[in-house]
Amino acid sequence: MSEESEVKPDVIPTPDVTATGKDGPPVVAAIDTAKLTSELIKSLGGGDMQVEDSAPPPTETIDEGPEVKFKLVYNKQNYEIVMGENRTVRELKDHIETLTKLPRPMQKLMFKGLVKDETKTLKDLKLAKNSKMMLVGTTMSDIVAVNTKPSTSEINAGTSSAATKREPLCKQKMHIKVLEKGKPEDAMQGIKGAKHSLPNTPIGGMVNKTGGKVRLTFKLAEDSLWIGTKARTEKVNMSSIRTVVSEVIEDNPEYHILGIQLGPTELSMYWIYWVPAQYVDAVKDAILGKWQPFF
Repeated sequence: MSEESEVKPDVIPTPDVTATGKDGPPVVAAIDTAKLTSELIKSLGGGDMQVEDSAPPPTETIDEGPEVKFKLVYNKQNYEIVMGENRTVRELKDHIETLTKLPRPMQKLMFKGLVKDETKTLKDLKLAKNSKMMLVGTTMSDIVAVNTKPSTSEINAGTSSAATKREPLCKQKMHIKVLEKGKPEDAMQGIKGAKHSLPNTPIGGMVNKTGGKVRLTFKLAEDSLWIGTKARTEKVNMSSIRTVVSEVIEDNPEYHILGIQLGPTELSMYWIYWVPAQYVDAVKDAILGKWQPFF
């Protein structure tokens, strides 16, 4: 009878975990965990397998750049902001929303004019230490009030002007009377086809429908427009203005007729003549900004 060979299972070599000191009791030897793991993998038939490092990959850090400290003025309050100069305008608006509770789409930032491009960085805007930035915003309650359907009496009051709306402003009798008096001697220089930001001084040298001198002063920190005449200065909250319309004066294309609607109907339109063409878009942006489609 042949002697059956004894089948022995694979045995993982176990490291010697004890060692005898020269003059003392046994001490525990250090275990080579990498070697032990390698032997275990080989015994399982995965000699070519590699153990991946379980540590998470390093996260990419964004260089925010040097910090810039500046002031934000909104609704008569000052906010101190510190941000890296590589942060974008959109990130700034998100931060402003946490400070003011004013939703980002409703924010109009003014720094050397209206800031429109949200992809620009603070460095692109050339924001320096202690710079001042203005925030103009329209709350949802203001928008709801503006878009509230006018009463029947208000609609009837505005019907008379609806027919004349089809005619160019320069051809309408009420405007012809003012334009026939000619351009004021102190009118600011107009530039056809140009688009400039608001000047640091009031826009003057204009007249209203009675022929009286008019100047416009923008108080962006207060979200306010001052309409000044010889007799008085009317301070108007820009969020209450319904719309702004303009049209080139045909014989003088470097100037516009500008209408600012202060009330619910067109009867409340405040007309201004001989507005320099290069400032018309800046005036509309400052008053209405992105909210023009709502009105």
